[in-house]
Order: sequence, then structure tokens, then C-alpha cells
Amino acid sequence: MDMVYVIFGLMNVQRFLIFLLSRFELGLEKPDPKRALQSALTIAIAYVLGGLVPLLPYMLIPVAQKALVASVMVTILALLIFGFAKGYFTGDRPVWSALQTALIGAIASAAAFGMAKAVQG
Repeated sequence: MDMVYVIFGLMNVQRFLIFLLSRFELGLEKPDPKRALQSALTIAIAYVLGGLVPLLPYMLIPVAQKALVASVMVTILALLIFGFAKGYFTGDRPVWSALQTALIGAIASAAAFGMAKAVQG
């Protein structure tokens, strides 16, 4: 019976520590359930707009090889802009943040491209 008290006590400590870390260390708050629809729509629109960035050259340029080059250039430019904005608004070094975001995005894109080529045969 004592073990049950210990387990419940540890569970409460864990909940309390999660609350402390999320609230005071990370600055997180419980989301407002009334804003769920607005948050979902905001995320959906951001995904659609973000997905259009690399796809627009393919819609506008009829030659696939030229569209690929344009898509890479437009995507890297967008990653640099978003990375700079992220660094600027979070108080980080904007230029470093831009370069880091573009590099990570380029690596992820290259990995996806390589996997598609490998599956394609």
C-alpha cells in the first residue's frame, strides 16, 4: 500500500515539474480552446502558402529543368528571408539564423530529392 502512495506522489511531482518548466522556463501557457479553429486555419494557410513557394515555378515555367532551377532559387531565397525574420523577431543573430535556416532547408530538400530518385529507380 505504501508503494501506491509513492507512485502517486511521484506522478504529482512529475506533473508539477512539467508545469514549472512549461510555464516559467519555456513561457508556455495552456492553449485557449476557443481559439482552436483560428489556430488550425492559421496553420493550414501557412502550410498551403509555404508549399506553393517551391511549386510556383513549375506552374509558371513550362520547361521542367528550368522550373527546377527556379524552384531551388526561389525556395532558398524564401528560406533566407524567413530565417532572417525568425532571427530578428526572436532576438537571435538574423544573418546567422537566415543562413542556418537555408542550410537546413537545403539539406532536407536534397535528402527528399535523393530519396525520390532512389525510389524512382
